Amino acid sequence: MKNERRQKRFPFFSSFLQKGARNRFFLYFRGENSTHSIMKKLTIAFMFILLAFCQLDAQQAKYVFYFIGDGMGVNQVQGTELYLGELEGKIGITPLQFTQFPYATVATTFSATNGVTDSAAAGTALATGNKTKNGAIGVLKDLQTPVYSIATWAKDKGCRVGVATSVSVDHATPAAFYAHAAGRSSYYAIGTDLYKTGFDFYAGSDFLQPEDKNNPQAENLYQMADQYGYTIARGYKEYLKKSKKAEKMILLQPEASSNIDRTAIPYAIDRTKGDMTLQEITRSAINFLSKDLSKGFFLMVEGGKIDWACHSNDAATAFHEIMDFDDAIKVAYEFYSQHPDETLIVVTADHETGGFVLGKGPYQLNLQVLKNQKVSENGFTRMINQLRIKTHNQVSWEAVQQALKDNFGFWDKIKLTDAQEARLRTVYEQSLKDQQAKMEKSEYAQDEPLAAEAKRIIDEIALTGWTSGGHSAGYVPVFAIGAGAEKFQNRIDNTEIPVKIAEAAGYTRK
Repeated sequence: MKNERRQKRFPFFSSFLQKGARNRFFLYFRGENSTHSIMKKLTIAFMFILLAFCQLDAQQAKYVFYFIGDGMGVNQVQGTELYLGELEGKIGITPLQFTQFPYATVATTFSATNGVTDSAAAGTALATGNKTKNGAIGVLKDLQTPVYSIATWAKDKGCRVGVATSVSVDHATPAAFYAHAAGRSSYYAIGTDLYKTGFDFYAGSDFLQPEDKNNPQAENLYQMADQYGYTIARGYKEYLKKSKKAEKMILLQPEASSNIDRTAIPYAIDRTKGDMTLQEITRSAINFLSKDLSKGFFLMVEGGKIDWACHSNDAATAFHEIMDFDDAIKVAYEFYSQHPDETLIVVTADHETGGFVLGKGPYQLNLQVLKNQKVSENGFTRMINQLRIKTHNQVSWEAVQQALKDNFGFWDKIKLTDAQEARLRTVYEQSLKDQQAKMEKSEYAQDEPLAAEAKRIIDEIALTGWTSGGHSAGYVPVFAIGAGAEKFQNRIDNTEIPVKIAEAAGYTRK
């Protein structure tokens, strides 16, 4: 069995090991008396054997996983590991699965027109190997010339292809792998490109704009599914029922969830029973693409809400999103463990979000207090809204205190200073005493002032900080394991990542 495996992996070397080749090798030295001649021939023989072993490096990646943590800078990853370390009672890190991959480096992220990229330009760079203007999807900075993604290169080679995300399936990062648009907000047109490109598997929360606002008579994106041979499944359980007979698949969250929020699946920290998870999405994708393993496959998975949590400057929620992202990567790692010689996993990010800081003056961290935060800032906003409705906008300070105890551990598990308590009381007086609050806006959310203040205070106690509510030009991490992973060394640019993956997998760049 071992010899058969060697022959399959190293045909050049195995042919040498055959009896006839061995005999020819030894005859090569027979009758040699000259030391110089023998050394010369030994050198040639050594080179012959070395070339045979080099076929290990030449092994192509048949199964490719490309994980993109949106907004996941170096400090977001390091912070999550330090947080996990503190939960174990130590100063130091508890590593995530993907940070233990044997190859690691950092990448630059600037776009063609801006020192600080947006997700559309960064997604295009990671997908196609081309810089473009901020806001553009799958086109050059002239906003007209289409460029094609590594997913398309994989399809052209005959591989099965999947594109998946924790946010909407037509959002900037996933769209960069199949669409061409001058503006990332052309959601209906991007949705039609999804069908035209015709990959085998798509997954996300939903379509953001299923109807064509400019043409009410046009087919909506759900109606197009049959026309292009797609089966739509709502949630993991429905996927399991429908996937066996499906030719091509679109996995969306249950309709009840989309009726609440179609823009994304819930944050990991807010998850309740029945919510679709990124781990389920990844498992479904692998299962579907594995219907014909002989073809190989390419799968992109985005952890899209890491970015959203960082736009909101919500450290606990961001850490939970990264842990959830790591759980999805573990599913791919299970597959890798079964096919180690033919699988490549690459993990990176499109940009850093928030200018996240670990440490604010004192040479220490207090990240473990974040375990007391049980909901995201947005999740606590929903709780405050429910209190408003329940009390007809007459929310008492006692009710607010109880909600803060239950969801942030204030007073109960985390001691507040007089100044911190006064800040909370002031926000309560200004926003919750029989009045409508002026909501605090971030990129993807509008939150109650009390939720925002509670989040700021617990982040301060944790000794973390944020420099903005937007993106930064900070390095992003790159981790890799498997066939071709050694290509990911030394500092690189984001445009180099898909090119290196293509080299490892034998895709022809289009």
